[in-house]
Amino acid sequence: MKKSSIIFFERKFPSANMILIKDQLPILIDTGFGSDVHETEDLIKDVGVTPEELHLIVNTHYHSDHVGGNFHLQKNYGVKIAAHKWDADLINSSDPETCSAEWLDQPVEPYRVDTKLSDNDEIYTGSRTLKVLHTPGHTLGHISLYEPEEEILICGDLFHKNDIGWINIFREGVSSVQRSLESLDHLSLLKIGHAYSGHGPQIDNPLAAIDAARERFEKWLKTPEKVAWHACKRIFSFTLIIKNGLAKEEIDNYLLKCSWFQDFARHSFQFQPEEFIQILLDEMIRSGAATWHNNQLIATTPYKAPQKKWMNMNIKPKEWKIQDFVK
Repeated sequence: MKKSSIIFFERKFPSANMILIKDQLPILIDTGFGSDVHETEDLIKDVGVTPEELHLIVNTHYHSDHVGGNFHLQKNYGVKIAAHKWDADLINSSDPETCSAEWLDQPVEPYRVDTKLSDNDEIYTGSRTLKVLHTPGHTLGHISLYEPEEEILICGDLFHKNDIGWINIFREGVSSVQRSLESLDHLSLLKIGHAYSGHGPQIDNPLAAIDAARERFEKWLKTPEKVAWHACKRIFSFTLIIKNGLAKEEIDNYLLKCSWFQDFARHSFQFQPEEFIQILLDEMIRSGAATWHNNQLIATTPYKAPQKKWMNMNIKPKEWKIQDFVK
């Protein structure tokens, strides 16, 4: 029998990383942002797996950069999708809170979850078994996957090589930092040789990365304003990526219509939203998260600009229709 392999794809924004378990029952973990779906197809084809051969898509969580390819792969090839049961219930009922897409103002094309996952479930790939670990914090339905034979952890956005996942207290709860710490404690008991996260490179010293993440989360417990700044900069940077920048004259009106901006301004920083605009812009520039270029505010992190049709795409779960799921 041909040996199976675990193939890691490190991707530029707006897509999250992907992992392909190439085996008798190929499994794709996360599918990138919707604008990159043809690149997603090409990446797996280049390593010898066609979309039709995919046995299952598993989502670590439901943010748009991780689930954006689901629609295309499910609708066109009939690929089944698995996700944590809490995510699945929101997704399958087209709940307006699904994917936090409305709150974040991020487009997500419709999909359905076929397999609802719980902590300690197992996913069989033919010659491997992946263990499902419920690791909430970044989202309530966040999962990690553990492959014990090679001691490989797939950890989504819980932690990265040099960063941690941003925390959304308004949609995932005010105890999200504590949940993240509990999730890290859970993972630290495993034997982990390598870890793959949703962003950035492979993690060759996972336990050191877990310790660094834990230290940062513990500091956040004492300085909640840092939680809010980290989230604001990540969310706004992603907006600048999927819109390939915002013109200076567009920014005020855009931010004032965003729920995430309203919530952070009023509740995390105690400013009126109109007052918080310049404060956020100053911090984006000061921190190096964004820069001005020809009167456009541009994200500084490396990214691949979406096609023009995606820059003003406005597909949200509240508008999903049952016919969208029919092949």
